[in-house]
Amino acid sequence: MSAVNERRERERAHRHQLIITAARELAEAEGWEAVTTRRLAERVEYSQPVLYSHFTGKDAIVSAVAIDGFSELAAHLRRARQAAPEQGQTLRAVCRAYLNFAVERPALYQAMFVLHTDLKFASAETPPPLRAAFDEFVSCFRPDSQRRELFAEVTWSALHGMAVLSDSGRILPDGQEERLDFLVTQIADSGASRDD
Repeated sequence: MSAVNERRERERAHRHQLIITAARELAEAEGWEAVTTRRLAERVEYSQPVLYSHFTGKDAIVSAVAIDGFSELAAHLRRARQAAPEQGQTLRAVCRAYLNFAVERPALYQAMFVLHTDLKFASAETPPPLRAAFDEFVSCFRPDSQRRELFAEVTWSALHGMAVLSDSGRILPDGQEERLDFLVTQIADSGASRDD
């Protein structure tokens, strides 16, 4: 590849990331309803056709934001798992980190789990950042367990329900620790967790 082509590719990658960052910032400030191609074009100072040369529309932008979010979530969960204070706390630390992530980054969490995207979960086409985040849950369960992915799915599903219901006011946020304790205890009592 020539130096000119390499420079063009770097500029394209930079524009691509600039659009993703602008969409995320706008969503965090004003909600996803405010994220339109017109507003993004104004914000990044490119024309709408330039935006469409990177993304086919809003769903594609949301998907790109979600992938960035899964990379962040995977790193966040990994740090929590590795910093677990003692044996017996790994699953709890990862679960708490997940719930904190959802509360601290609500617009990002919506892009990852609530809004429509074309991202494929649990398939051969699952993007690596999604799998990396899921694998942090899988790592909390005994390697010799044939059902460790099932336990990870159930844990993630329960946490997602807690996060969404709490965010929407359908369950009270001040009961979150008790719900978390219950979930972790039930999973640990099943003998699936590395923490038992």
